[in-house]
Amino acid sequence: MSLIPRIFGDRRSSSMFDPFSIDVFDSFRELGFPGTNSGETSAFANTRIDWKETPEAHVFKADLPGLKKEEVKVEVEEDRVLQISGERNVEKEDKNDKWHRVERSSGKFMRRFRLPENAKMDQVKASMENGVLTVTVPKDEVKKPEVKSIDISG
Repeated sequence: MSLIPRIFGDRRSSSMFDPFSIDVFDSFRELGFPGTNSGETSAFANTRIDWKETPEAHVFKADLPGLKKEEVKVEVEEDRVLQISGERNVEKEDKNDKWHRVERSSGKFMRRFRLPENAKMDQVKASMENGVLTVTVPKDEVKKPEVKSIDISG
């Protein structure tokens, strides 16, 4: 176990430095202190989400293998905040079972993103296919400034 927090993990960009991410850095969780979301649960709790912006929309994609759409929530909050959350429960143990290895992660996750002014928060769409959640937030059309020709008198 590393004693140094994973600030610069293998993400394309760390949410700690992303001005639109509302994730809070929890040093106790990152260091794996007892009583916090450490071990197997932290892998699921730290669900990674890709966010890309196209000319038409903001698109979020999250890999959530093994989850059903009923186990995932996509919510829109005040101040243009998009919240994606869910939970994968631990498999029930039978006292006759002998476990050799437990590597699949479980637990709750929640990610929040503050969207820019151009996001149409009332038109958010979400779909889930093959364990991949896709959330699409349309954007307002960018109005090009009107250019007027002025006749030069002379």
